[in-house]
Amino acid sequence: MAEISLPIVSVPAHIQHPPLSEAQEQELTDKIKRLLKEKNAVLVAHYYTDGKLQKLAEQTGGCVADSLEMARFGTETAADTLVVAGVKFMGETSKILNNEKRVLMPDLNATCSLDESCPIELFDAYCNQFPDHTVVVYANTSAEVKARSDWVVTSGIALEIIEHLAKKGEKILWGPDQHLGRYVQRVTGAEMIFWPGSCVVHEEFKSVALERVRRLHPEAAVLVHPESPENIIQQADVVGSTTAMIKAVKEMPNKAFIIATDKGIFSKMKEVAPDKILIEAPTVGEGATCQSCAACPWMGMNSLSKVAAILEHGTNEIHVSPELAEKAYIPIKRMLDFAASIRK
Repeated sequence: MAEISLPIVSVPAHIQHPPLSEAQEQELTDKIKRLLKEKNAVLVAHYYTDGKLQKLAEQTGGCVADSLEMARFGTETAADTLVVAGVKFMGETSKILNNEKRVLMPDLNATCSLDESCPIELFDAYCNQFPDHTVVVYANTSAEVKARSDWVVTSGIALEIIEHLAKKGEKILWGPDQHLGRYVQRVTGAEMIFWPGSCVVHEEFKSVALERVRRLHPEAAVLVHPESPENIIQQADVVGSTTAMIKAVKEMPNKAFIIATDKGIFSKMKEVAPDKILIEAPTVGEGATCQSCAACPWMGMNSLSKVAAILEHGTNEIHVSPELAEKAYIPIKRMLDFAASIRK
């Protein structure tokens, strides 16, 4: 097997959006609300986006969720236009599932390190070396990579799907997040090989520093996203998707939580559990070698002003060819059907 040489991912600097006065922010919010109604559009925002966008989505009948629920929401709404505040693969997934609808994104340059590090040409060549393996890809991938797969999974359902496949004796080729894949393998015992990708946000959490924070806050529960390295996962009280982490903050008796994922999630956590103390898991820190500092720089490209602009001008539309959408739809629908079956 040839060694995989991943492309170098250029991580953008964190965008500092021009500060808005309270009056300017209210004016933008009112404008977006008006345009959403005029365009029969709905705002769908990920948990990692700015809290103002999340609040606006909820106020206008939209959705704030993880990538799976964002995609599912698009299939259920009567809106003609979906405004997806997140990163590009989320917009593509929404388009694949709703090819008849218009999908707009605040910034088409908002991509993902996992997506960028798994180009279809390299991934296809890798898959071709293992024709007897079932190809399972994380949702953080391009439409082309999804179309090459047998299954698409999110962190919220990866364990159940891999366990299902393992019981059938299937060997798994997993991509692109190796940390999530290895966590799933440890839990399920499945036979798996891995594409060597990782998320720049979750790679930045530091094991020794986390141990120090835990000593400072011994009463705090540690919540970790499974995209994190193993030495971070080993310190967790809960390992789970964004939705699972929010649920833990709401339902666990602990008063304090150390959170190892993008700090954009704090907005929803504070909403559902305003009395809880939320502590950021440590990275190497601003101004050091940190690429993400617990905040995805691509998620940070979303803003109120950009949402207003795309609604007003109809720009930044996501396009997925019908042929590609048809192929990519199959493994995504397979995941959605499986999720529905285990919820019955």
